[in-house]
Amino acid sequence: MAATDETSAEERLIARYFRPLATAPGAFGLSDDAAIVTPPPGCDLVLTTDGVIAGVHFFPDDPPEKIGRKVLRMNLSDLAAKGAKPIGFLIALALPAAIDEAWLAAFASGLGEDAESYGCPLLGGDTDRTPGPTSVSVAAFGALPHATMVRRSTAKAGDSVIVTGTIGDAALGVLLRRDQNLGERWRLSDVMAGHLLQRYLLPQPRNALAEAVRCHAASSMDVSDGLAGDLAKLCRASGVAAEIDVAGVPLSDAARAAVAAEPALIETVLTGGDDYEIVLTLAPEKLGSFRAAAQAVGIPVTEIGRIAAGQGARFVYGGKTLTFSRPAYSHF
Repeated sequence: MAATDETSAEERLIARYFRPLATAPGAFGLSDDAAIVTPPPGCDLVLTTDGVIAGVHFFPDDPPEKIGRKVLRMNLSDLAAKGAKPIGFLIALALPAAIDEAWLAAFASGLGEDAESYGCPLLGGDTDRTPGPTSVSVAAFGALPHATMVRRSTAKAGDSVIVTGTIGDAALGVLLRRDQNLGERWRLSDVMAGHLLQRYLLPQPRNALAEAVRCHAASSMDVSDGLAGDLAKLCRASGVAAEIDVAGVPLSDAARAAVAAEPALIETVLTGGDDYEIVLTLAPEKLGSFRAAAQAVGIPVTEIGRIAAGQGARFVYGGKTLTFSRPAYSHF
């Protein structure tokens, strides 16, 4: 029957493109209904999930190899912010009929490169046809020593607020992807424009810093929905306030040029999302050793403010507290 032929086609697809990514012993070469994950002795499992939908999280004509890498890196960023080392991941694909084998081959190739480089093999998943847009969902697993996961609810008054990398590039990259004329309006060089577009296409999760986060941070979370909104979530969970010096928020040369050309873009920078950096708090006496650990793995970190008693995250710019029309990216 046709159903048997379709099942056979799905099995061939899995064997060709995804079985080579399933290198962990507990994945059984994707030949079973489930996988087994055994955390190292004395360790907890850390679980996270995130996904992307064409037209929502990526442009339908984005390179498929970048889509595969992006969705895995989004999940790796969550593990990094918790201080966890990746173990493996599951993937669920919902593909429209227009997706062909060339697209799948490129998608799997990009996904496989990152699975290998980050030490996060495929454990299993599901593939379906859909009448809607392409949808990819990943659930990633990590491990860390028992009871050492860094939560967002444990910030303390007096902590320094630290952020990795630079903020706002991806959000500006999305605007530039929609309208390439913005590059001229923002007075961007070709290199600057390329940087913003690349940061949208391919996040840089800070997994090399996970151990330092686990050993130093009082609280931590990844920045996916915008620095302003995500820090506000951390403050609510911890029952504290934060005051951030916007002039001290690290910006790339490209973002700085865009904001200089259009100062109102500072809101996009702080609230637009897709940064996949880490915002964390730590005791001031730990800042020096944390900076040294970050420097050792080549990840820039910047102190941008302090935690205090109270509620909410205040972003102060030019002596004034900013108000945002949309404090964070939200689907709802």
